[in-house]
Amino acid sequence: MAAYDKADLERRMNGAVEALKHDLAGLRTGRASVTLLDPVTVEVYGAQMPLNQVATVSAPEPRLLSVQVWDKSNVGPVDKAIRSAGLGLNPIVDGQTLRLPIPDLTEERRKELAKLAGQYAEKARIAVRNVRRDGNDSLKADEKKSEISEDERKRMETEVQKLTDSMIGEIDSVSANKEKEILGK
Repeated sequence: MAAYDKADLERRMNGAVEALKHDLAGLRTGRASVTLLDPVTVEVYGAQMPLNQVATVSAPEPRLLSVQVWDKSNVGPVDKAIRSAGLGLNPIVDGQTLRLPIPDLTEERRKELAKLAGQYAEKARIAVRNVRRDGNDSLKADEKKSEISEDERKRMETEVQKLTDSMIGEIDSVSANKEKEILGK
């Protein structure tokens, strides 16, 4: 049976684009949003866990996020994870609650967020290219097993490349729109 599955490749590439959109939604331009902390993972209980699995995140005020940590012993790791996430937030620890004042968006802060958006986009591009590589490898394996001819493999590799190009174009478009929003242009 052939290992190549175009629908699976397309699904996986779309997953990378959706993950990028989700990550970029967390980059708010000046207001507190609970999605801002979605990319944060905390090392607790010997494993990496999303922040929302160890704490409750809320936005009680337009410029303040509140993180209520469920287990007192996890306050330190949560504080460390938020500080090291590259979001430019400095938590204020108050017992089991961390308060995160959202700084005003200075030009420097806007540039930092735009750079972070670019990093997210590059991760998505890499994910799409990895899916392309997997698809091409399975095509070569199918050819080696004599399930498809060399011409069929080359034709299908061209299809995979067209799909890859369209997904990377969509990633570039989404990223450029977010950078415009962040930079206020």
